[in-house]
Amino acid sequence: MGLGEAEPMIIPIVYLVLVLVSLLLTVQSTHVLYLMLYTWDRRDAERRARAPDTFIPPRLSFSVLLPARHEEDVIQSTIERVVRADYPAELLEVFVICSQDDDGTVKKAEEKIEQLAREGLHNVRVVVFDDEPINKPHGLNTALPQTANQVVTIFDAEDDIHPKIFRLVNTVMVKERVRVVQAGVQLMNYQSNWYSTLNVLEYFFWFKSRLHYHAHHGSIPLGGNTVFFARELLLRLGGWDDRNLTEDADMGLRISAMGERVRVVYDDRYVTKEETPPTLGHFIRQRTRWSQGFMQTLKKGTWKKMPTRKQRWLAFYVLVFPRGQALLGLYLPISLGMILILKVPVLIALCSYLPVLLLVAHFLVQMVGLYEFTGAHGLEASPKAVLRMAIAWFPFQMVLAYAALRAMRRQLAGRHDWEKTQHVGAHRGSTEEAESRVA
Repeated sequence: MGLGEAEPMIIPIVYLVLVLVSLLLTVQSTHVLYLMLYTWDRRDAERRARAPDTFIPPRLSFSVLLPARHEEDVIQSTIERVVRADYPAELLEVFVICSQDDDGTVKKAEEKIEQLAREGLHNVRVVVFDDEPINKPHGLNTALPQTANQVVTIFDAEDDIHPKIFRLVNTVMVKERVRVVQAGVQLMNYQSNWYSTLNVLEYFFWFKSRLHYHAHHGSIPLGGNTVFFARELLLRLGGWDDRNLTEDADMGLRISAMGERVRVVYDDRYVTKEETPPTLGHFIRQRTRWSQGFMQTLKKGTWKKMPTRKQRWLAFYVLVFPRGQALLGLYLPISLGMILILKVPVLIALCSYLPVLLLVAHFLVQMVGLYEFTGAHGLEASPKAVLRMAIAWFPFQMVLAYAALRAMRRQLAGRHDWEKTQHVGAHRGSTEEAESRVA
């Protein structure tokens, strides 16, 4: 068969692949849009997401795990905020977890502990581990046997927690008889760099809407902090998988497979405040780790143990999502290039534009989300911020796709080392300038 005869056969195949990929991405993008709007669209979902209006007296005791690695700049402020929370000190114990080689963080933590001791507070100590792997879940597993209180919670080293977070969780766990609570986490420094607004809004929709859908259907990848567990449940599960780069998501699916109910609470007043990664390189490494962790969890197969088909499908969908991001990143430039270069039939061209139109819809929803986020936290969304977000939209999707592809490459190469994300406390400057309008 000559080249001229082959061309008429290749072109229909190319068109078919383009249409199939377009439809697949359109369905996926439509579902993501639905999840982003879940709590706004359904009044019962919004009601289930609320924090209690009033808090009961403290009954539960809490063990706080603070894993930290090279966090000299932020660890003292975080210890201060946890210890000064509006909860009886005798019902709180705090463990700062460091590897033996992290002299800087250990020194800063011990300085803070000495200062607190002089004030009569003796409920903070440092836990040091000297074995591998050097990562967050291994540190958590090292500290877990040393805890003594009823509830174990994790905060990251840079977290700004709300003073009443323990009262909130105490009330929810006691009154609703749940053993796992995921409270809200929110990135704050939305104007730090070109990608920070979009990164902030990812968190906003994930914790305010998407996680509630997953919790309602009993298939939830938990977040990495501001998550509270009954201690006996963690011991029964054997702690965290210290070979998994997203030990939090893995833990959530293991708990879901047990049939354990997870209560997700999102209230703008009580969110734990964090920062976006300070540089693009750190952002890519963080997103690579998350994507690769999802791939590890998918391969591990915990999702197959879910009791119902819908739960299994939802878990599979979440875990395979990074591959969808990689596919979208490859598809968009190829699709646009073919439309501009080739003379594509009208119906096929329209079909290939569907994922692009859905991305536009995503952008419009996020634009509204920006105004809601800033309004809730006493910040201001200027037209300039919206314009910057619009300009950054396509490059941001390409960065996500690149991180997903990088994760796939690392997974295939068998590389599972933990790539550290730097924290500089940028969110603390943002939040100190604003008073919450809902406080």
